Amino acid sequence: MNLVDTHVHINFDTFQSDLEGVIQRWRDAGVVRLVHSCVEPAEFGQIQAIANQVPELFFAVGLHPLDVEEKWTPAVADEVRQLAQQDVRVVAIGETGLDFFKASNPDQQFAAFAAQLSIAQQLQLPVIIHCRDAAAPMAEFLRQFWQQHGPVSGVMHCWGGTPEETSWFLDLGFFISFSGTVTFKKATQIQESAQMVPRDRLLIETDCPFLAPVPMRGKRNEPAYVKYVAEQVAQLRNVSLEELAHVTTENACRLFKLPLPHSLAA
Repeated sequence: MNLVDTHVHINFDTFQSDLEGVIQRWRDAGVVRLVHSCVEPAEFGQIQAIANQVPELFFAVGLHPLDVEEKWTPAVADEVRQLAQQDVRVVAIGETGLDFFKASNPDQQFAAFAAQLSIAQQLQLPVIIHCRDAAAPMAEFLRQFWQQHGPVSGVMHCWGGTPEETSWFLDLGFFISFSGTVTFKKATQIQESAQMVPRDRLLIETDCPFLAPVPMRGKRNEPAYVKYVAEQVAQLRNVSLEELAHVTTENACRLFKLPLPHSLAA
């Protein structure tokens, strides 16, 4: 069984002391591809260094919306573009998007998001979108961007929206990725969304080290735990774990243009 964790942050300090063990555990769990998301371009060198040791790791480059107020400049946009062109292992722009839960700078966030959407479009890369407390303005902004500039492919990562909100982004052509939150007992709206996403638009992730799934909730999350996300989504959709793993792995490889595992390429 092959699994793809489409959103990790394994360069964070919490992994430094036992990264080799983390790698071995995800391999033992059947995780054959990972997409490492970037919260700011300054991380890029760290992520590259890890990927140099781990051939199954691919990555994105971008600026997280919560870092926009302090760090976004036109020079950062140029840096994102240049870094994305510098390494063939860059498979996406992000994570970028909108977060209105903790921040009150919508104009800055919209500007940084638009710039990163444009870079993704120019380089023909998908975007990894972070969206928190911003589904309606996000959907409207994307519709306007599409009308003015044309569509961009991508994924709504760590999705926590309602089924209605999910439909907005499906209509825009996005993939929807579910994290450990889908295993939480009270996450009924997320679970309903996981049931409604078409099979060719479904992805799974950990967003590690955050949001460890049940039964690991409260612990540091890591890529091996994506199997618990897969198990929950498979149960919600009334399919086997093997089928869910096959579908989400194919989807991830298609969206991010990852090399297919041997078992799927054959």
